[in-house]
Amino acid sequence: MSLESLVDEIRARGESELKAVLERRDAELGRLAAERDARVSALRAASRKATDAEASRERSQRLAAAHLAARRMLYEAREERLDRGLAETRELFGALGNGASYPTIVRRMIASSTSRLGRSARISGRREDATLLARLAGPGFDPTPRAILGGIVAESEDGHRRLDLSFDELLRQRADAVRRLLA
Repeated sequence: MSLESLVDEIRARGESELKAVLERRDAELGRLAAERDARVSALRAASRKATDAEASRERSQRLAAAHLAARRMLYEAREERLDRGLAETRELFGALGNGASYPTIVRRMIASSTSRLGRSARISGRREDATLLARLAGPGFDPTPRAILGGIVAESEDGHRRLDLSFDELLRQRADAVRRLLA
């Protein structure tokens, strides 16, 4: 074997080893690139999934807040309507206090209170009703004026028992029933 053939042999082995090393390097680079691409796509998918979940949660919260606001507005509108209805009812009671049937109503109230509290019950009412009450209640009339829409307030002679038949109190006692009727 000549020196040239030996050099050629060494060169051929070196080139084949270099080719093998380059192939391994290229394979490793390809594997690393594929691994990197897989990680990037996984991160993008996870990010997209988290973003979609956050957007869905925020959309749900906004929708729930809108429903709550709508329910609150509906409740406030209903309450306002009921308050107006109760105010109108109070006005009707006030008008009833000036009506033709009012003396009959007061007479029945006095009869009911004296049957419950006794004939010596003290009867009081509005300042406007003083003459009517003095006539109907007789000696049981108490001239102390009451700030009421109409009706009477009766107290037992000793003051321990009280029967409030004022329109204000009657409306207050039946406010829930009136609210149900108005709703």
